[in-house]
Amino acid sequence: MRKILTAAVLISGLVVAAAAQSDQVYNPGSGVTNPQLKKEVKPTYTEGAMRRRVQGVVEMSVVVLRDGTVGDDVKITRSLDDELDQQAIIAVKQWLFAPGTKDGQPVNVRVNIEMTFTLKK
Repeated sequence: MRKILTAAVLISGLVVAAAAQSDQVYNPGSGVTNPQLKKEVKPTYTEGAMRRRVQGVVEMSVVVLRDGTVGDDVKITRSLDDELDQQAIIAVKQWLFAPGTKDGQPVNVRVNIEMTFTLKK
């Protein structure tokens, strides 16, 4: 009975270690490839931002997950306008990527993304 319990503890430890490793987030470089954009969704210009004639760039730091989707942890690193920042987040969460890889396997990769808001004349 003791051997079975020890084996169960070892197996559960390996499962926890594998799960923790699968959640690891890498930066591009040193054997980690950049994700490649497959589907881009443009952000919506809000009425308020158009009225205020706000133009410029929103910069974000996002994690592209192993399945090619953008994770929930989107950080605005350079804000433009509260409304447009939120529209940028909504849009980038709909983007799809071919995931970044490490040693030929898909991994979570942190990347920086810029979204430009320009009013048409």
